[in-house]
Amino acid sequence: MLTLSAPLPAQSFFSQWEQHASATQAKQPAWPPPLITTYVGLIQVARTDFVRQTASNGVRTWNYDGGKGLNLIPAANTEVDINLPGYFQHNSPKVIDGAGDMSFLLKYRLASGNAQHGSYDVSAFILGTIPTGSYKNGSTDAAVTPSLGVGKGYKDIDVQSTLGSGLPVLDTRKLGRTVASNTAVQAHVAKYFWPEVEINSTWFVGGANDRKNMTFATPGLLFAKKLRVEEPRSRLAICVGAGEQIATTHFHTYNHEIAVTTRVVF
Repeated sequence: MLTLSAPLPAQSFFSQWEQHASATQAKQPAWPPPLITTYVGLIQVARTDFVRQTASNGVRTWNYDGGKGLNLIPAANTEVDINLPGYFQHNSPKVIDGAGDMSFLLKYRLASGNAQHGSYDVSAFILGTIPTGSYKNGSTDAAVTPSLGVGKGYKDIDVQSTLGSGLPVLDTRKLGRTVASNTAVQAHVAKYFWPEVEINSTWFVGGANDRKNMTFATPGLLFAKKLRVEEPRSRLAICVGAGEQIATTHFHTYNHEIAVTTRVVF
């Protein structure tokens, strides 16, 4: 007697998405995103930061969310970020509190190798910022920031570096342009901990700060732990960390920035 086997259930949209994301991330090193420097690989994460800056006049400003949000891997070698506007609390009667600018990032991984194949990443990405900020909590003009990121690992140490330029869409003469360089050196110690040091520099071309440069040294510590260790294919993990940006140049618009980050990787 001929029997027909039951048809296999179709994979759900989310199952297919997860498989594609897992296959893409398996081709790159498993480094955590640094505190300040943009991650050079691809990652799916929900992230929110809490940042406190101290201006030269001593006024402290809190940025709740830090302009972070949701990072997704919709296709092979591709990441799309939706960064929600942070909320600024200035602790000064002279400045009105309010939301900042919203931004979007598109990243394409040009080349990569996991720990067994060279441990490296090369990516190109572009950040688009929309002037949604209230009062003076954001820019007066939209901007695009094309960048290039490279990373290389050796045993338990990795270096991630990015270089990009901020270009206002319309008001270039007044706002000027910026060139930003960020480099993070991380070490993996004691299974769950990643101490790091970052060097974050910005050069100003045109605008009120023409020809000036400000550079920060940022020591920090990240704690990253996988949540479902019994499931080898699961990427669900939590990462928390903190650090301090310390100005190393005479010119700087703020100093002693305290940054705290919380992330759920999926």
